[in-house]
Amino acid sequence: MRIHYRLTLAVALSTLASIASLDAQTPRARDLGVPFSGTPAKWNAITDVPGVEVGYSTLISGQGKLVVGQGPVRTGVTVIWPRGKQSVDSTFAGWYSQNGNGEMTGTTWIEESGFLDGPVLITNTHSVGVARDAYIQWQVQNKHPSSTNNSGDEFFSLPVVAETFDGFLNDINGFHVKPSHVFHALDTAASGPIAEGNVGGGTGMVCYGFKGGSGTSSRVLSDGLLKGYTVGVFVQCNCGRRPQLQIAGVPVGLKIPEDAPYAKGSSWIQQDVGSIIITVATDAPLLPHQLKRLARRATMGLARTGSISGNGSGDIFVAFSTANAGAVQSTSLRTLQMIPNDEMNPLFEATVQATEEAIVNAMVGAETMIGIDDHRVIALPHQRLREVLKEYNKLQ
Repeated sequence: MRIHYRLTLAVALSTLASIASLDAQTPRARDLGVPFSGTPAKWNAITDVPGVEVGYSTLISGQGKLVVGQGPVRTGVTVIWPRGKQSVDSTFAGWYSQNGNGEMTGTTWIEESGFLDGPVLITNTHSVGVARDAYIQWQVQNKHPSSTNNSGDEFFSLPVVAETFDGFLNDINGFHVKPSHVFHALDTAASGPIAEGNVGGGTGMVCYGFKGGSGTSSRVLSDGLLKGYTVGVFVQCNCGRRPQLQIAGVPVGLKIPEDAPYAKGSSWIQQDVGSIIITVATDAPLLPHQLKRLARRATMGLARTGSISGNGSGDIFVAFSTANAGAVQSTSLRTLQMIPNDEMNPLFEATVQATEEAIVNAMVGAETMIGIDDHRVIALPHQRLREVLKEYNKLQ
């Protein structure tokens, strides 16, 4: 059994960065023989979309009995920059709420303007406010061009910050996420392979009764008008219950019922009260209404893993396109490109496929974690998963 049980908090920021790099080398779902449709790009990650950068702050400390304000701590922050942290160029975007028992700030402006004006930040439910405010503080303190493109008091920022609830493992009411952790995730974001599982905002999350968290995948398109374009997906997975889980169409949750989390008698044991945040990125030239359509398709990838998007689940998705650089400029007419609606089916398919794989990658990449009051959530056992897939003739 793999145990993820680091007992010192937040060490040096450079150590956090090295941890993320090492974790990126752990096995992924494809390495275990899980069959998926479609062709991934180089890193099989959202960072395969040119310009996209991802950064984490991972906070793990303490053990034993919950003492609010002291821990145990199992939480963090994730940052997804659409065009990299040095860019001030907004991207066309769209968002969709499959079930709204959750939060993603800034979406009213996405709906109104059609633009995502900065990064997507993801954390725990009770740290949305500090993450939102810290990003604005980071803009001002770093004199980031995004804070000076208007003059004087005209500057304003409407950050996009989303959440899932990690209170089964984390001292969520201890408010351990601080501005410095948000700054670290913003500053260290990079392209390349991405750590998965117990990292960033996904650190304390539970997915289908197994340890969940952060996961990613991508698809590269190979035919026709869309040849060479990429779709990348990033999930913070905290949804579902064990009996629901399906992987490659196999009822894995029913075949591995042991050690399901949550105490007997808890309302959590049967109800789907978790959440999932899904970010979809592409370099295909899409307009906001088309990106909303793309965000909706993430729902179908989620459904492939067994979710019903229960009443207690916050399933909220955002999609952006890195094409049409400079479209946000307001000084002259803009000339834009767009994929015809009739040609979007391969993008829909890529989104569904990459979402499904990202969710499974989040579980495969996670490790068993013990949190507050010795609550324990086991990792998806790799060998048992292979055995179940083989039983159904699905092992690749």
